[in-house]
Amino acid sequence: MSQVTAPRAPEEIVGEGGTADTGGPGAEVATHCPYCALQCAMTVTTRTLEVAPRDFPTNRGGLCQKGWTSATVLTSPGRLTTPLARPRRDAPLRPVSWETALDRIAAELRGLRAEHGPDSVGVFGGGGLTNEKAYLLGKFARVALGTSQIDYNGRFCMSSAAAAGMRAFGLDRGMPFPVADLGAADAVLLIGANPSETMPPFVGHLRRTADRGGLIVIDPRRTPTAEQAALHLQPTPGTDLALALGMLHAAVLDGLVDHAYVQSRTSGLDAAWRAAAAWWPERVERVTGVSAADQHAAVRLLAEADRAYVLTARGTEQHSDGADTVSAWINLSLALGLPGTPGAGFGCLTGQGNGQGGREHGQKADQLPGYRRLDDPAARAHVAGVWGVDPAELPGPGRSAYELLDALGRDDGPRALLVFGSNPVVSAPRAAHVQERLAALDLLVVADVVLSETAEAADVVLPVTQWAEEDGTMTSLEGRVLLRRKAVDPPPRVRSDLDVLHGLAVRLGQPPERFPVVADTVFEELRAASAGGPADYSGISHARLRAGEALHWPVPHPTHPGTPRMFLDSFAHADGRARFVAVDYRGPAEPPDAEFPLVLTTGRVLAQYQSGAQTRLIPELVAVSGEAHVEVHPDTAARAGLAEGATAWVSSRRGVMQARVRCVPSMRPDVLFLPFHFPGVQRANLLTNPVLDPVSRMPEFKVCAARLDAAHPAAIQREGEVR
Repeated sequence: MSQVTAPRAPEEIVGEGGTADTGGPGAEVATHCPYCALQCAMTVTTRTLEVAPRDFPTNRGGLCQKGWTSATVLTSPGRLTTPLARPRRDAPLRPVSWETALDRIAAELRGLRAEHGPDSVGVFGGGGLTNEKAYLLGKFARVALGTSQIDYNGRFCMSSAAAAGMRAFGLDRGMPFPVADLGAADAVLLIGANPSETMPPFVGHLRRTADRGGLIVIDPRRTPTAEQAALHLQPTPGTDLALALGMLHAAVLDGLVDHAYVQSRTSGLDAAWRAAAAWWPERVERVTGVSAADQHAAVRLLAEADRAYVLTARGTEQHSDGADTVSAWINLSLALGLPGTPGAGFGCLTGQGNGQGGREHGQKADQLPGYRRLDDPAARAHVAGVWGVDPAELPGPGRSAYELLDALGRDDGPRALLVFGSNPVVSAPRAAHVQERLAALDLLVVADVVLSETAEAADVVLPVTQWAEEDGTMTSLEGRVLLRRKAVDPPPRVRSDLDVLHGLAVRLGQPPERFPVVADTVFEELRAASAGGPADYSGISHARLRAGEALHWPVPHPTHPGTPRMFLDSFAHADGRARFVAVDYRGPAEPPDAEFPLVLTTGRVLAQYQSGAQTRLIPELVAVSGEAHVEVHPDTAARAGLAEGATAWVSSRRGVMQARVRCVPSMRPDVLFLPFHFPGVQRANLLTNPVLDPVSRMPEFKVCAARLDAAHPAAIQREGEVR
């Protein structure tokens, strides 16, 4: 079990570049937390696996419960320590050698590609992979496999925010300013964000704002974050776009638009206003439930602050209109003159540990390294030159994440899938359907740290290294590239993802040197591939990071100091201006009705992380949150014949799941909340709607029609038929 001690002073720690044997068996290695995008700084003692927080700009000597216990997974009995394979589909997984596992995978991939073409093989990556892994995974898919069928679970996380940022600013970096800048803010608007539970050390940066009455939170639930706000707007899930339009209308109506900024630094306000003009605050109140007075008050609080920020997160982004919703919040920010202004700004809170870097270097369906577009001839030529291949050999864009999963095992879809660092059996929408598609494959290969629910369904499982057992870079939510360092050796039969990709690539006929296994070597190639791209890492090196330099991309040459604050002089569009984007409200794809009269929304809780595959192995976290619960207003629970602590059945048009009732008086009576960390019959994503945003291809995780029952709906139906 991991231990916790006080933060260490920098001089006591083997530098940012310590290795597993630096300083002897008791050395303390400076590294970063394996979980969220805040990437809290910590040390790991190599002999005892003692974890201690480090003083660092993002976490300032703090860690959350997950960070404190992060070393537990290194020695957990649930850890994968040997390759596993099934001799046949109906047989159990059994230990095999690495050579047997890799030979089998390569042979089956060669056969499928020969018979059905390169797109018969798909690849599914993860937002927790290091930059080096994400880069090499995209290269492996397009060069070694020749497939267009690659995407990653970050499509379920940041795609709507990224799409909106590209439209407005010409570039997507979630937070184009350091987190520490928030400490001087007079007003902060948080939309669909609950950092008190998802990244607790972040909340310290909001303390001054909250103490001065400047924190505004928009969330359907009265979360621990909302409890700290001076103003909490509580809309019906799925109506955030209408609310953003209403607040822009209020800004215009109340004379709060910064016209000098709009005229000198933006374009498109007239078209955006024509859409917002139809959404006066009183009309918005009828749609969202947020009073017109609160809409006016929130806008005035932002407009009158000397230093104001608007920040979005998954609650407002994971919708079938998520890209338009984020665009609407950017429109409000632009109208108030915030983006690119010193001491102010707009940003999105990235969720997964490398959710920023993971979407920059090629594991997305339409992307090449450096945030280049796969359909751009110049980008293809540049990257192909780095890789030593003909640009014509690179495949075009492929399917987005859910579309890729939905196509598995179909005549026109992949017949094999390689999964790295993801658990779609729990994390994907319409999860039972996704599980069926995985079962229809000829070959499912999963590389993971633990036997996740997706790994349990695999034909071959490959045990890979985790955070403290390898070197690699991560890019935090503020665009700072960080070096996570190896502190301990992995179990003897565990290999890195880079080793796995190398071994498969060589077996598929690639020259060994094309797929390096050392993270530093891979990063040197990533630098060259990203050079001149929107996310330019060419001036970053492991050596500079080991020396402790704070490097926020873009860093276009080796002596460049980095870019902690973007857009101060101009935005990334050719004319240097930010774009208002005209958007209109259309509502959730699936509103409640007589059969499913409630609105379901989903999210995270403090003691678990993502699909829970790792955190559900940690006793301290399971003791706090070990099963699914449904948050519901007491009156709503009573109408369903349920009370606090009872077992409830929550259903939608896609499935049924089981959860423990938690009565919360602050909940809206028409809303249910489920955490999505739990497996089996407790999967929230058995219910969620896979309808996609037309721009970002984000599924609508955050709203669907649902019902709450004291018995399984099938039993209720049978009883009704008997009557």
